[in-house]
Amino acid sequence: MPLANSYIKKADLEAGREHPLPLHTRVCEECLLVQADDPMDAAEIFDDSYAYYSSYSDSWVEHARRYAVAMIDRLGLGPDSLVVEIASNDGYLLQHFVARGVPALGVEPAENCAREAKTRGVESEVAFFNEATAKRLAERGLKADLMLGNNVLAHVPNIRDFLAGFPIMLKPEGTLTFEFPHLLNLMDQVQFDTIYHEHFSYLSLLIVEKALASVGMRAYDVEELPTHGGSLRVFCCHKGRGLRRTARPASRPRQGDGGRPARDRGL
Repeated sequence: MPLANSYIKKADLEAGREHPLPLHTRVCEECLLVQADDPMDAAEIFDDSYAYYSSYSDSWVEHARRYAVAMIDRLGLGPDSLVVEIASNDGYLLQHFVARGVPALGVEPAENCAREAKTRGVESEVAFFNEATAKRLAERGLKADLMLGNNVLAHVPNIRDFLAGFPIMLKPEGTLTFEFPHLLNLMDQVQFDTIYHEHFSYLSLLIVEKALASVGMRAYDVEELPTHGGSLRVFCCHKGRGLRRTARPASRPRQGDGGRPARDRGL
């Protein structure tokens, strides 16, 4: 397959300049993480010509607005808080926090998307997020009450280095949320079109909980969402923090939001 979202001109196609690349997925027999084989260099995908702008989808912007309203209410966020989104794209989500007087920062590797976010009043740092980036931002005094990453976990080639940045920037009582397409739905519904080079990993609740634990964090709540063919939203905090309470264990997500419980088959 050629790279998705990497469009070429007709003349380049006719000249044979579109190059198909290997696209295989493999399952780790030890941890059950599903990953793409022969991964691409992320810098070749998320450059200044990156074509996907989240705000193109009205339904996705509305999904983001509902999230912002819910989190402001749930966490009591206000003008003294800070929300940090990783892979913030064109500001499609953080604009809703800014509009309600909650300071926000986006960390986005595609410079063209970050420029667009700034036109929406969203401050943006052009960088790939990892442990080193988190240390650099934390040294500037940027500590977050809420951090989030929507559909970004699948896009990072090194999950461990990526996740290691969150406990550095997240305040001791802060909340982190991730949304990601659920591997169970990919298998049950044969969603083969979600397998492409930008997706380095294909995620279950099981592997996300293991990955969080490896960097000193834990999941304390999870919801099923209908987005992207069926996704999970996982709420996370620093391991050992007891302030986060939920009526249901993280391994048993709420039903009725887009599918059967993720505990089926241990996923």
